[in-house]
Amino acid sequence: MPGTFEPLPGGGAAVALDDVEISIIRSLAVQLLELIGPGPGGDSPEDPLAELFADGPSEPPADPVLRRLFPDAYGDPEGTPGPQEAEEQRAYSAEFRRYTENDLRAGKRENALAVIRSLDGLSSAGDGGAVLKLSAEDSKQWLSALNDLRLAIGSRLDILDEDDTDLLYRLPDDDPRKPMVMAYLWLGGLQETLVATLLP
Repeated sequence: MPGTFEPLPGGGAAVALDDVEISIIRSLAVQLLELIGPGPGGDSPEDPLAELFADGPSEPPADPVLRRLFPDAYGDPEGTPGPQEAEEQRAYSAEFRRYTENDLRAGKRENALAVIRSLDGLSSAGDGGAVLKLSAEDSKQWLSALNDLRLAIGSRLDILDEDDTDLLYRLPDDDPRKPMVMAYLWLGGLQETLVATLLP
């Protein structure tokens, strides 16, 4: 089971992680939380009900990682739209973002927090690692968080498609991107095996 998720009887998944792997995942989840931010009302909103109905931003984030995590909802997959179509798509995307981004951010924050909490709750196996056991619901949160982490790292590495990933395998060991590439590929393996545990 080292390094790969395996299904648990009755649902859920388990994976053996060493202390370094635990530290890496936890650190990445904390960085993701910091990137996403505390939400529109900050850490302690004065009126939680008003916060619930607050409009979100209408413009895409400036940070390319956040743009990858919160992309525009409307676009032309077939090519470059004309000026009028582009303007309509921007207007639709702005309206959609205004009503959905706060909830999306809250969901991504909760998933990252679930990862941190489950790692903080691990008991050491005595040999410098532990076995992480997740319920079916926890597995779904982990899967979403792993996807967000890979999107964030992939954005920093300028990975746009499978061809870009193939190039990363051939990076020399002294390339400064190598540690980030290794984390990206490792998280991909974890994500793939976790998906397999959730399939019927």
